[in-house]
Amino acid sequence: SLFSLALLLALLYTKNPYFLQDLNYAITAIKIGMRLSKYKKSKPFYSMLDCFLDKVSRQPHKKFLLFEDSCYTYSQADKESNKVARALSTHANLQEGDTVALFLGNEPWFVWAWLALAKLGCTASLLNNNIRSKSLLHCFSCCDAKVLVAGADLRGAVEEVLPTLKEQGIRVFLLTEHCDVDGIESLTDKIQQASDQPLSPQLRANIHIKSPALYIYTSGTTGLPKAAVINHERLWMATFLQSLAGVRSDDVIYIFLPLYHSSGFLMGLCGAINQGVTIVLRRKFSASNFWNDCRKYNVTVIQYIGEIIRYLCNTPKRDNDRDHKVRLALGNGMRADAWAEFLQRFGDIRVCECYGATEGNMGFVNHIGKIGAIGKEHFLMTTPYALIRYDTEKEEPVKNSKGFCIEVPRGETGLLVAKIGARTPFVGYAKNKQQTQRKMLNDVFVKGDHYFNSGDLLRIDDEGFIYFQDRIGDTFRWKGENVATTEVADHLLMLDWVEEANVYGVKVPGHEGRIGMAAIKLNENMDFDGKAAYQHVKNYLPSYARPRFIRIQDDLVVTGTFKQMKVKLGEEGFNPSVIKDPLFYLEDNKGYVPMTPEIFSSIAEGKAKL
Repeated sequence: SLFSLALLLALLYTKNPYFLQDLNYAITAIKIGMRLSKYKKSKPFYSMLDCFLDKVSRQPHKKFLLFEDSCYTYSQADKESNKVARALSTHANLQEGDTVALFLGNEPWFVWAWLALAKLGCTASLLNNNIRSKSLLHCFSCCDAKVLVAGADLRGAVEEVLPTLKEQGIRVFLLTEHCDVDGIESLTDKIQQASDQPLSPQLRANIHIKSPALYIYTSGTTGLPKAAVINHERLWMATFLQSLAGVRSDDVIYIFLPLYHSSGFLMGLCGAINQGVTIVLRRKFSASNFWNDCRKYNVTVIQYIGEIIRYLCNTPKRDNDRDHKVRLALGNGMRADAWAEFLQRFGDIRVCECYGATEGNMGFVNHIGKIGAIGKEHFLMTTPYALIRYDTEKEEPVKNSKGFCIEVPRGETGLLVAKIGARTPFVGYAKNKQQTQRKMLNDVFVKGDHYFNSGDLLRIDDEGFIYFQDRIGDTFRWKGENVATTEVADHLLMLDWVEEANVYGVKVPGHEGRIGMAAIKLNENMDFDGKAAYQHVKNYLPSYARPRFIRIQDDLVVTGTFKQMKVKLGEEGFNPSVIKDPLFYLEDNKGYVPMTPEIFSSIAEGKAKL
């Protein structure tokens, strides 16, 4: 009867006050699962590009991309990408299955080039436009790209590595009308002359759901960036996040996160195509222009990473702070204090915080909007995952007497691991078996099982809300980027007066993540050269990876297994009144200067710009 149904619902509600929201989320997730299995079975294969082409035929005149003072409809975007595809097909002699590296900032060319490559059945490798020299060559070669397409503004970075690219017989195209450098060909003029007629689907007839769609670089826990293989199945899965978050086709989404990362590209751009929405693209995030842009373009959905929210909260308060149409924010890394302040100041915006790694085999979504949580467990969770006990000093999971890992009880912090299986595969990294193996833990609970090691310490409360606690080991996050400590240390060791280097992250009041610090041991009878160190890190490392503090030690402390001690050093921080070793601070554009109590207090009070 109706009464017993009502009673059942009431009972469920008292046990789980989020029951209805969970149910609603579960229904959406089931629909998405059905769509994905339909795509998996469809012949010919239905790709993200086909989804885009469907939108072009259904809503040709709808605005697709707004950028600075330009506006492109879905139909115009289709034609622009046809021209790029034809120019590349003719002049770069591309075949189905080839890989092309895109080295561009956030601009329409990035989108047209990716769509063009999809039309030719090629895989795009998305290079981080901040990387230079050795890192750039490494990223380029690890995905076997035959062609490099670079933005006009990145000409200098390309010229720096040109001799090596020429040796390898790589074709290099620059998005400019003419180029007189030997070994670099102009591309814009060739695009302008090309036809905008559709290309034959036969060109991509052999692409299937497991084919690589993209390579996205993740700053590895060790050494140089690694190319995570994003196949079409993974691309679709990341794309559905907007559906889970409740994005509608009449929304306008603001994308300023870099398109070379999975947040901007998969969750942002591809998610928007899937929903058929209008995208506002910006080159770089700007706190001072953020809300003006939202008002100017009638933005209703924003993406974020944690830092962004803090930057917005740190801007001077204005009378029109709540005068905007933004109703939804989706992203990751929003900390509880900034989250509460953001809502209080900018109004009732639904925040959909989620968690996942570019190459990981699972993720969480906080569909409830509970402040501070990165996700919530619910009855549809299909991926077997666990939080296991982890020893931060020894940097390894704790094992029981049988040699297996130990699950932590509710409310305790543990390392997130997710089972690798047919439904939850871990594709790994391009041409890097060793790194792929390093992200896996074997024999976790039984002999022969395999788990993906997230590298993150999480905690789950009694209601099933999941909270991020910390990142382990050899990476820390700063300004939304993963910084690989071993890569930074390798660069410091290139200086002839550095004997040993240990890089780690330190917490800074009022900032997300950790900022880079290095403890170094000098070679005998050598002095620290702050100017040379600054020039060196400036040449080799992107700004977010340059150590802001350097600590000179007589001997670097190591653990019993000769692993460098990072945890203890990280806790000791950079306070000159506590640390007796010589300390240096990287002052913008000046170099490393001795750390003083004045500098320390201006950082602690949030006055110094980091």
